[in-house]
Amino acid sequence: MLEALFERRLRPDLLVGTSVGAINAAFVASRPSSVQTARELQCIWRGLGRGHVFPANRLTASLGFVGLRDHSVSAASLRRILVRHLAIDRLEDAEVPLHMVAADLMSGDEVLLSSGPAPDAVLASAAVPGVFSQVRWGSRVLVDGAVVDNTRISRAVDLGADRVVVLPALGTARLRHAPKGAIGASVAAVSRALTHRLAEDLVRYRQRAELVVLPAPDLPPIMPSDFGHADELVSEGLRRGRAALGRTHAVVPLRRAA
Repeated sequence: MLEALFERRLRPDLLVGTSVGAINAAFVASRPSSVQTARELQCIWRGLGRGHVFPANRLTASLGFVGLRDHSVSAASLRRILVRHLAIDRLEDAEVPLHMVAADLMSGDEVLLSSGPAPDAVLASAAVPGVFSQVRWGSRVLVDGAVVDNTRISRAVDLGADRVVVLPALGTARLRHAPKGAIGASVAAVSRALTHRLAEDLVRYRQRAELVVLPAPDLPPIMPSDFGHADELVSEGLRRGRAALGRTHAVVPLRRAA
């Protein structure tokens, strides 16, 4: 989807990311808004397997299950990926203004992170409850922002966006099989909740900003924890993104995008 946008020289004035979108947004915001940047991001995803992000460790999983830890998977591997590929140390150093959405576990409030250590902010926004460890941020305890807001439309509008481009990675098709294991169940549960929030926000904010939603890849349902379909997802996302942008009038440089 990013490649389709950048092909048409559509450049964001700000980026707002949540959950896995926080990972992508941080990468893109730390580099020029170009087709080359989009392709570099594609290469990273193509090279990742489930074990790179969700490394199996029976001891960690067992300690999480019995309540001795707040997670079942170490986030150390994900942190290493972020440190290796992010070209910024802090959010405020990004070439494009960058904002992460996380959720305060104690209050349930939505928290916008616009400054501070970039790897920590991304980990907080992507800390799937029960899977990754909660992230301490000052006096707050933060988890995956998708719990409260996956589409970021509200935050983009609050930040002054008058045109918002939404890049949903997940379709709305029903899963063919029930997820297996704690990781699959946790990630799938969060993912299912996300699509409902998008539908609500499209209605709620359509009078306050122009909303452009690029279509999610039209493929058989894939579990969000399944990393074996990157090539298909990238190709289909690019194909559908190009088709959608060819039908819309949003083919001039955007004043605001998220």
